[in-house]
Amino acid sequence: MIPRDQHPVSRQFISNNALKVLYRLNKGGYEAYLVGGGVRDILLGLTPKDFDIVTNATPEQIKGLFRNCRLIGRRFRLAHIVFGRDIIEVATFRGHHDDTSGKNTKISKQSDQGMLLRDNIYGSIEEDAERRDFTINALYYSTQDFKVYDFAGGVHDIEQRKIRLIGDPETRYREDPVRMLRAIRFATKLDMTISPETQAPIKPLASLLSNIPAARMFEEFLKLFVSGKAQANFNLLREYDLFEHFFPAVERALCANDNFSLEESELMTQFIAKALDNTDIRIANDQRVTPAFLFASILWFPLQKRIETLKANSDILPQDAFFQAYHELMSEQQQSVAIPKRFQLPIKDIWILQERFEKRDPKRAFKTLEHPKFRAGYDFLLLRAEFGDDQIKELAKWWTEFQDASSSTQSQMLKTTGRANPHRKVRRKRRPNKKAASE
Repeated sequence: MIPRDQHPVSRQFISNNALKVLYRLNKGGYEAYLVGGGVRDILLGLTPKDFDIVTNATPEQIKGLFRNCRLIGRRFRLAHIVFGRDIIEVATFRGHHDDTSGKNTKISKQSDQGMLLRDNIYGSIEEDAERRDFTINALYYSTQDFKVYDFAGGVHDIEQRKIRLIGDPETRYREDPVRMLRAIRFATKLDMTISPETQAPIKPLASLLSNIPAARMFEEFLKLFVSGKAQANFNLLREYDLFEHFFPAVERALCANDNFSLEESELMTQFIAKALDNTDIRIANDQRVTPAFLFASILWFPLQKRIETLKANSDILPQDAFFQAYHELMSEQQQSVAIPKRFQLPIKDIWILQERFEKRDPKRAFKTLEHPKFRAGYDFLLLRAEFGDDQIKELAKWWTEFQDASSSTQSQMLKTTGRANPHRKVRRKRRPNKKAASE
């Protein structure tokens, strides 16, 4: 127990809504603590974003105290206290799986690989701390005595900037393989290193991620790639053989399989790295980012390779080749990461626009400029131009100038491009019928 005068955690750093929940639980006769990231971030001198709370009240008892409460989850039963758009998550102290005291009305359930499928075992705060994943997340703050409770040496690991699992690492990873991803995410987010014993089982157990539902993998993708540390997470995921469980086709290509040459794989690595780096910069500048652009960038090279293969092995039309390759690639990708439809359609639009950019006759050029996803497609064209040939660079330069040009300049650009475009169909004037003319 760390007394108030020996730690920086204070109510001034905790949201008013979180404080309301803590106070009401205490007033109702229950223990209640701020736990995990909120305490950890304050100790690190960061501004906390999440305020999770634990208590000895059961989910049903919590619901009885709060009219604005909804219970969620089957694997972990949680209470969400809703304050408009702000949600405070409250969990009951977790107990051990081998509890035979008869206190728990629901038991835990595990798969053959040791993964927890259901876990509503309730216990004490000490047991709850042992059930936490990392030491830096097993920190509790009480608004009753203002002490920080450190059960696993989390404060020491924060000082040493170490990510360390509580308990046997292999067992903890088998319980929930996503902890391997969380170890990487915390290491990059907090600028820490993963302790040797915590990182040792990751590669041998990487295949366990294949048991994680594709919908949950999408949520993990967002946390890893749309949080400002995409480039660093990409590097560590590949280092620990975890990236292939997000993008199997991409990993094969990066390893120079699936008919990819070493040069193509290297170019693809640089292309993805640049897309991730651009995303990190935009997030750092508080600019908007969309997962659709990242998916389009990461999957671009495998898509092009499939289109090339289809064209080489049949007389298929270019448009048909695109759609067949698109459906094959996305069907395979959905098995690993369930990309919602709201992102699938923009991905397709970004890719389709790349072909439309090449058609610069007046009617099509203005139609392309008015496309709802023009900006995303144009940004993608700029990315391609950084690694493409002179033709792609010229195309990107043309669209950069065209979209901001005056109407007269646009008309002149279209005339010039039209004459220089070898693919442009030239309409020939029909010769007058000599017989009709003589009559």
